[in-house]
Amino acid sequence: ADLLLIVRGMETVPENILKQFGLDAQVNQIETIGSGRIHDTFLASGPSCSWIVQRINTNVFPQPEIIASNLKHASVHLSRRYSDYHFLSAILTTDGKEMAQDDDDEGGSPWRLFPYIQGAITLEEVETPEQAYHAAKGFASLTRRLDTVDPNFFRPTIDKFHDLVHRWEQFEEALVHATADRKQNAKLATQQAQSYNFLVQDYVRIVGQLKERIVHNDTKINNILLNPNKNYEAVCVIDLDTLMPGYFIYDLGDMVRTFVSPASEDEEDLKLIQFRKPIYNALLDGYLSEMKDCLTSAELEAIPFAPMMMTFIVAIRFLADYLNGDLYFKTLYPDQNLIRATNQLQLLSVLSVSLPYPSP
Repeated sequence: ADLLLIVRGMETVPENILKQFGLDAQVNQIETIGSGRIHDTFLASGPSCSWIVQRINTNVFPQPEIIASNLKHASVHLSRRYSDYHFLSAILTTDGKEMAQDDDDEGGSPWRLFPYIQGAITLEEVETPEQAYHAAKGFASLTRRLDTVDPNFFRPTIDKFHDLVHRWEQFEEALVHATADRKQNAKLATQQAQSYNFLVQDYVRIVGQLKERIVHNDTKINNILLNPNKNYEAVCVIDLDTLMPGYFIYDLGDMVRTFVSPASEDEEDLKLIQFRKPIYNALLDGYLSEMKDCLTSAELEAIPFAPMMMTFIVAIRFLADYLNGDLYFKTLYPDQNLIRATNQLQLLSVLSVSLPYPSP
């Protein structure tokens, strides 16, 4: 049958990619889906089934085969130890590969395919403590089940992704090489960021006491599928590109960063950035319902540091990207990364008076 595509959005999935997954005769509609800043993601639908098709951004993930390897090791471990656990594994090409290559693309972009789960949703904002509890429990459930996996099987998909020392060095380097205009525009945000650089030394001290684990590393609320018909219970964790060695503070901290305020990272009205204590309490309860018995005493003591550290690292990453000329994060308008950095620095200020973490 001829392939009829009803395309909604700027781009679509190349026909040769669909053929490699054996879908060229089944798909009759493709539309963009999701709000991710890194990959291009599409919903491909046929008369009776749908799939998620995603082009991997090799500028961010230059070795996508590491992603595939990490997911394969996690999938094997989970299927052996927790056969009832829903882990979102990639669908193989017709010749048994984890990814398809676009031969018509000059760079040969890799594509991958996942099942589309009917009835499950993602959220862009946490609205209720119930949602926070189940999402945090869902992320923690994956971490707990990977607690016994051999971490030597996993490699970083992005080196030093949440290494605060490394990110601070990148920020300082961006500041040195920024244009005069960008440096001036970012002057206030730069001063605010520099006032929190004590967190860098705290990070060095604290991570030396933590257990290295296989963690998700990107636990935003829209990276987990929830069932709205079952009190928003978790269905499965998604966006597993950064499933790799790290520390629990990365996951817990990013949850707090993205759950507790009703304002998104792009919100310009700083008055809307708040700390919703009921959301925070529910999030922590959900996370600890799975992870409390796995965490060491040093890790439990580090809980208040986690959101401070993760909010700070995201703020200086946005700020460094602005100073560098917006090379990493997708932007839709001028100064968007500066707005994001200012937003996160305001959230950091709110967290600093809301959490039991001592300032110098």
